[in-house]
Parts: sequence; C-alpha cells; structure tokens
Amino acid sequence: MRRMNVPNMLTMSRFVMIPLFLALYFNDHSVAALLIVLLAGLTDLLDGYIARRSGKITTAGIMLDPLADKLMMLSVVAALLVSGEIPWAAAAIMAIRELGMIASSTYFYFRGMKTVPANAFGKVTTAVYYLAIMLLFLDQPGGIVVLWCAIVLSFVTTGVYLMKFRYLNRAS
Repeated sequence: MRRMNVPNMLTMSRFVMIPLFLALYFNDHSVAALLIVLLAGLTDLLDGYIARRSGKITTAGIMLDPLADKLMMLSVVAALLVSGEIPWAAAAIMAIRELGMIASSTYFYFRGMKTVPANAFGKVTTAVYYLAIMLLFLDQPGGIVVLWCAIVLSFVTTGVYLMKFRYLNRAS
C-alpha cells in the first residue's frame, strides 16, 4: 500500500475542515469558523507549492485539490446564505459556477483531456473571494460589494481558463 504524500494529506485535511467550519459557524463561533476557512486557504497554497517544489504532483492531487477548494467555498456560501449575510442571487450564481466547474473538470478528466493549471487570474479571484469572506464574517462594510466583484472576476477567470483549455487540448 502506498503512503499518501504531504501535499495530498494537506488537500485531504480541507475535506475534514468543511464540517468543522459548519459546526463552528452555526454554533455562533464565526471568528473561529473564519480561521478554519483561512487555514483551508493556507493549506491550499502549501499543498500546491510543496507538490511543485518536491515533484509530488499526483493525479489524485490534481483532481482532489480543486474539489476540496470548491466544496469549502460552497460550504461558506451556504452558511452565509442561510444566515442571511449574502443575497440569494449571489449564492445561486456562485453555486452554479462552482458545481459547473466540478462537473466539467470531472467530465473532461475522464475523457482524457488535459487540465489547465492554476494561473494568476485564479489566484487573484481566490484572494478577492477571501477578502469578501473576511469582511462578511467580521461584519465590516463592503463585503457584499467585494463579493460581487469576486463573482464577476470569477467569470472572467473562467473565460481565461476555457481559452487555455481549448488551446491546450487542440494542440495535443
């Protein structure tokens, strides 16, 4: 039996953080819940960095890393929606995009198509989402505006990924 490498363990830890986040958030520990979200973001940065630096990029990591990120984001969106912190429209748009990304990535992966690695657009989009989440969790002004900016940016990023995906898979 092969042992799991450190980057994949970090990715798997994010799946465990989702129910922990939800339990904390819905038991009125929003700052602790926010810290879990930020810790999940940190593990996301670390797993990719460690995998690239150590040459430990695996098929499992390529599939599970974005899934863990998207499920955490969907959990945050659901929690904020249920608590009335964000509008239905924002939650619906985010959920549709995230679920669409999960479904299309899975479909294309199993069709043997190449995936597009994370790029600067994706990283900026993620940073803007995290800023919106922090503002919302800490009850600071501007959270909804920043959230809408992140949503718009996420669609620009999706367009960039789609163009790169088409180029990458047409060239091979």
